[in-house]
Amino acid sequence: MRNTSTVEPLHLRACLSRFVTGVVVVTYRGEGEMRGLTVNSFTSVSLEPPLVLVSVARSARAAGHLGRVPFSVNVLGASQLDVALHFAGRPRDPVVVAWQSTGDDLAPTLAGALATFRCRPWQSYDGGDHRLHLGHVMEADAQDDGEPLLFDRGRFSDVGAGVGAGVGVGSADVRAA
Repeated sequence: MRNTSTVEPLHLRACLSRFVTGVVVVTYRGEGEMRGLTVNSFTSVSLEPPLVLVSVARSARAAGHLGRVPFSVNVLGASQLDVALHFAGRPRDPVVVAWQSTGDDLAPTLAGALATFRCRPWQSYDGGDHRLHLGHVMEADAQDDGEPLLFDRGRFSDVGAGVGAGVGVGSADVRAA
């Protein structure tokens, strides 16, 4: 039996904001130029094949492009708040965007990102007021240092004081579920 009760959207958003996320900029070529948008709904999906997912509001111009063109996911560092705001359509100061492209047909990446995932479109799905875009990761790269830019309760943040120093999950510690 289907539950017909509804949760008010603003209440749901407030509850979801308690889940701290990283901040990424999804970049792609659209309408003859390089474009991007700031997203905090990004996740890994599969290692074999290598797939990632970004959730994009249907109202965003990028929603119609990402299912058809290669895109890159750029994980932003704590020092890249201005870049996040620029691609969220709320620039504080003029930002010079430093694009990195290898001259191939994949999407460009942003210089200084903590990690990048260059993808070809895999599949797109209806997600209510969003479109869910899966990308097949063709290339991935990561920087050795730097703290991530975070999004927490509607605000940008950084890691701050660590918890559980020395406790982590390395590849040897991960068990298949």
